[in-house]
Amino acid sequence: MGTPQTREKREGRFAALYTDAYTDVLRFVQRRAGPHRAEDVVHKAFLVAWRRFDDVPAGRDDARAWLFGTARHCLLNDQRSQFRQGALEVRIAEVTKGITESEDDLVAFHVDLSRAWQQLRPEDQEVLSLAIWENLSSPQAGRVLGITAATYRIRLYRARLVLRRILKHTTSTAFDPDYSVTEQLT
Repeated sequence: MGTPQTREKREGRFAALYTDAYTDVLRFVQRRAGPHRAEDVVHKAFLVAWRRFDDVPAGRDDARAWLFGTARHCLLNDQRSQFRQGALEVRIAEVTKGITESEDDLVAFHVDLSRAWQQLRPEDQEVLSLAIWENLSSPQAGRVLGITAATYRIRLYRARLVLRRILKHTTSTAFDPDYSVTEQLT
């Protein structure tokens, strides 16, 4: 990161940029996303600015414009993420319609599925999320992880088994573990 003097100079420039541009960038994002997500998006934009500070233009106006562009990209990423979460909820709701008629059982199943997800290793969550949220094919997901499509399919199969086992031991609903919800979700 350089000498302490260089680091202090960099931190001072960043602090000045943050102080100067934060409010403007926040308003920019709020006009596009509303107040509920704006602060998170702006903080992500400034995190990107910190990580890529050498790419930030030196001039005040140019730096602000760069931050607006970065904030826009962060906002688009956030919106895609929110869309994927909503899509997963819709897919879970569609799959669980056939499980039970009772709304209480359906709510309990969603809670069980959420708890089971939290018990999965991060590696299993990643493999499943590439299939569920990102809706990627095996070759595409394999490229994301830097592995072959066949290796990805094996990991996906194993992650589904682990999720089924966890659901089988933790479900409080009338869920039938032989009914392959995890298969239908992916």
